[in-house]
Amino acid sequence: MKKSKLALTAGVAALALAGLIGAGGAPGEKTNVNVWNAEGGEKDEAMKLTPNLDNGREVYEVCAACHLPEGWGSKDGTFPQIAGQHFEVIIKQLADIRALNRDNPTMYPFALPKEIGGVQSITDVSAYIAQLPMTPDNGEGPGKDLEHGAKLYKDNCVKCHGENGEGKHEKWFPLIQGQHYEYLIRQFREIKEGKRRNSNPEMVKQIEGFTERDVVAVMDYVSRLKPPKERVAPPGWQNPDFQ
Repeated sequence: MKKSKLALTAGVAALALAGLIGAGGAPGEKTNVNVWNAEGGEKDEAMKLTPNLDNGREVYEVCAACHLPEGWGSKDGTFPQIAGQHFEVIIKQLADIRALNRDNPTMYPFALPKEIGGVQSITDVSAYIAQLPMTPDNGEGPGKDLEHGAKLYKDNCVKCHGENGEGKHEKWFPLIQGQHYEYLIRQFREIKEGKRRNSNPEMVKQIEGFTERDVVAVMDYVSRLKPPKERVAPPGWQNPDFQ
């Protein structure tokens, strides 16, 4: 990868994060059951294509400016870890952002066809991200109410996200193990408040009665769910594709 290109992309990303680059759509609109997992569009097209990892690596240069070459994001939760996420989930989120079914003004400019290409590129970069090893050092919560968080997780989250946060790729339920606490809690609050428009409406209903204590406790617990050892990078690992 050319470092100058990555630096340029990072500079534009900083402007987007600062709010100087906007996106269309209607930020803050409530969750719409019709956009949670609507049929058709780029999501369905991308799922049918055969991934080209070489092109996926090239496309990922755009993503690396924020998510890092390793796909680990930032421990403070500004950017999520995307390494190791389910192929299907990545496709869905990219397609939703491009279709303005998910409000993400920071990412939107970089997800457009003029930046990363057409539907084939969605397939390719999703496959590339999915095979990256995950961080051995994700950001965790305060660790003060974990028993309460564990009970909430068991009673409310296991059905979709699994005992260890492994998700269900065939149903587009994301892998949440190994994710940064601050990102988890921010997304959970947006889902609870109906602000993340492509949220599963069943989840919105499931968590509508959660108190702030509940939110903090369950996301703290989730931040401590670790991926299997074979999916975690060794300490000090750097993505060789970007050296």
